[in-house]
Amino acid sequence: METSELLKKVRKIEIKIKGLSRHLFSGEYHSAFKGRGMSFSEVRSYQYGDDVRNIDWNVTARTGEPHVKVYEEERELTVMLLVDVSRSAFFGSVKQFKSEMITEICALLSFSAITNNDKVGLILFTDQVELFIPPKKGRYHILRIIRELIDFQPEGKSTDLGKTLEYFHHVIKKRSICFVLSDFLTAGYENALRVAARRHDVIGVRITDAREETLPDIGLLPVEDAETGKTAWLDTSSERVRDQYARRFEDSSRYFKGVFVKSGADTIDIRTHESYVHALLNFFQKRAGQ
Repeated sequence: METSELLKKVRKIEIKIKGLSRHLFSGEYHSAFKGRGMSFSEVRSYQYGDDVRNIDWNVTARTGEPHVKVYEEERELTVMLLVDVSRSAFFGSVKQFKSEMITEICALLSFSAITNNDKVGLILFTDQVELFIPPKKGRYHILRIIRELIDFQPEGKSTDLGKTLEYFHHVIKKRSICFVLSDFLTAGYENALRVAARRHDVIGVRITDAREETLPDIGLLPVEDAETGKTAWLDTSSERVRDQYARRFEDSSRYFKGVFVKSGADTIDIRTHESYVHALLNFFQKRAGQ
C-alpha cells in the first residue's frame, strides 16, 4: 500500500475511534479494569473485618500475631492485543472484513488505554508469531499499532494460537490485560490458555461472519479454504451439506466458549454485521458491576 494511502486510512480510523474512546469508553474502561490490577504495598497487623485470605502466614508465625498483606491499585496497567492475521481474517460478507473490524476494535481499546495512562502492546500471529511490539504509551505508539494492523503482510497462512499464547506468557512477565482477537476457527490451545490465564486477565474476542455460521440454499457453490488455499464445490441445495456446515461452526463455538470458561477467562462474541461498540460497552459494564 502506498504511504499516502496508508496514512489516510490511519488518520480516518483515528478520527473515528478517538472521540468514541474519549466520550464513551474511557470511563467504562477504567471501571472495568482499574482496581483489578493490584500490587503489594505493605504488611500490617490484622484488624477486625480484614479478609483472612490476605493473612501473611510467614510474618504471623514470626511475630506470633496475625498480620495481613495490604495491596493498592496499580497506577499503570499493561494492555496486550494478540491479533490473528491468518488468511481467514480477510473475509466478510456484509459490512466489512473481520480484519477491518478487528483493527477498529484494537484502536478503540488502545485509545481507551492511553487515556487512562496505560501501556499498550501488540502481537500479530498466524501459525507463528509474526510481529511483537512491546508495550508503550503515547499517541504515536498507537498510530504505529494501527499502521501495522492495516498494512502488515504475514508469512503464515494458518493459525496456531497455542504457540502464540506460550510466546506471550514468556515475554510479558508482569500481569496484563490480554485481548485475543480472532475468529477462533482453530483448536489445541487449551493448555497454553490455562497457563496464561493464571497470570493475566485474558479476554477472547471472537469475530465471525454470518456466512461462516450458515450456508444459503443457492445450488453449487465454489468455496476456497482461506488458510489452506484448497478449493471445493459445495452443493448448498443439500440439507445434509448445510447441516454439516452449521454443525462445524457450532462445534468451534462450543470449544471456544468451553475452553475459556475452564480457564477462568472471559469472552466477547461479535458478528461482522453487528455493532462492536454495543458489544464492548456491554462487556465493560458487566465487568464494572461484578
